[in-house]
Amino acid sequence: MLRTEHRDLDAAIDALSLAAPADQLQIARLKKRKLKLKDQIALIEDYLIPDIIA
Repeated sequence: MLRTEHRDLDAAIDALSLAAPADQLQIARLKKRKLKLKDQIALIEDYLIPDIIA
């Protein structure tokens, strides 16, 4: 679900960037949300797949 939302935000950012007068504030907010999602995904993955030193 988080990965889907991350991809959706990527598509929304691309669409807004191509719009005539690009709304830079909205793009910045979407990018910030996308980064938070990426951090959440990484945190969950680290929790599920811990580093094992052999």
